[in-house]
Amino acid sequence: MTAGPEEKEKSGKRRPQGDGGLRWSESRQRWIAEITVGYTPAGKRIVRSASDRNKRKALKKLHEKLRDRDDGLPSEDTKYRVRDAVENWLEHGLGNRDEGTRIKCRSLASNHIIPDLGARRLRELSADDVDAWLARKAKTLSTDTLRQLRSILKRAVSRAQARDKVKRNVVLLCEVPRGQDGRPSKSLTLAQAFAVLAAAEGTAMYAYIVLSLLIGARTEELRALTWAHVDLDGRPDAEPPIPPHIRVWRSVRAGGKTKTKKSRRTLALPQRCVDALCFQRRLQDEQRAAAGNAWQEHDLVFASTVGTKRNANNVLRSFRAVLAKTDLDPDEWTPRELRHSFVSVLSDAGVPIEDISRLAGHKSTEVTETVYWHQIRPALLAGAEAMDDVFSVQTEDD
Repeated sequence: MTAGPEEKEKSGKRRPQGDGGLRWSESRQRWIAEITVGYTPAGKRIVRSASDRNKRKALKKLHEKLRDRDDGLPSEDTKYRVRDAVENWLEHGLGNRDEGTRIKCRSLASNHIIPDLGARRLRELSADDVDAWLARKAKTLSTDTLRQLRSILKRAVSRAQARDKVKRNVVLLCEVPRGQDGRPSKSLTLAQAFAVLAAAEGTAMYAYIVLSLLIGARTEELRALTWAHVDLDGRPDAEPPIPPHIRVWRSVRAGGKTKTKKSRRTLALPQRCVDALCFQRRLQDEQRAAAGNAWQEHDLVFASTVGTKRNANNVLRSFRAVLAKTDLDPDEWTPRELRHSFVSVLSDAGVPIEDISRLAGHKSTEVTETVYWHQIRPALLAGAEAMDDVFSVQTEDD
């Protein structure tokens, strides 16, 4: 029986001698398409090749490489996977981002991107793949988390594209779907705030909670606050008098920068804050003496028991330990909600939104109204009161 064309090519018989050809590799069990595109100065052939289990696909891959060459474009890395792109971005693409951002990005990538898309070849990743993945994630994750996931993947593919690993970034073609509603922030009532303050008295969290609640400092700002930026005396003899104050000029963000330019502010201290910081200074003196040689001096107001910077998780645990002494559920509250409570208390006291925005260090009143809208008391009452007079409800007795 005469062997067919496929069997002849698989048996190792080559096409007539020339600059290219298509052959079956028995060892690799793949079709190899190759062509000579030139010669080195030493006379050695420069060969472009492609392979696939399917003969036509092998030829197609080779033609794509030749077309890219003719167009002056580098060929894609056919073995580069989504995992490689994401891990490369995590390693080299975060620049001067702070450690908290690095941890968050690595966690999101490890838990959601790499397990679902990591094994896929980057050149084969399609917009449909990304859309389908985001749609699945939208069933369990918030819209904000979906936005962060898309951003990480987009940046990782952009970095790979800049290094000729892929020709285009398909993530740019994909929109973020609506996800699940995140847990809304809330604020303490005045009675709850007094209960939390009472529970915190005498603890290392007391001054931290007092400053968060009474001046609205961000938790990232308090963790970076130094005694050099605290003035507990002020200058009462100055004209005008200068009250006790703190300079909120730093945060735990990269480079010590505050969240926005307007976040860099100087805040007068209510007397309760002054008293709490005096207590904190005495407590820290005791901790320094107890630590002895283990103490590391960083001039931090809210340091650990050995003088080092406290991280967010450490503060959260300490805060919830205080809440455990009250009727509040510790798992339902975070330190940042003390800042929400600050806005709520000021609003209820009739402080104008412009003043609240400046005290909170917001970029504009729009941020205050958007983020803290559920804590802002209706301020424009004149119109409602006038309309009540004009369209007052007439009773039968009238």
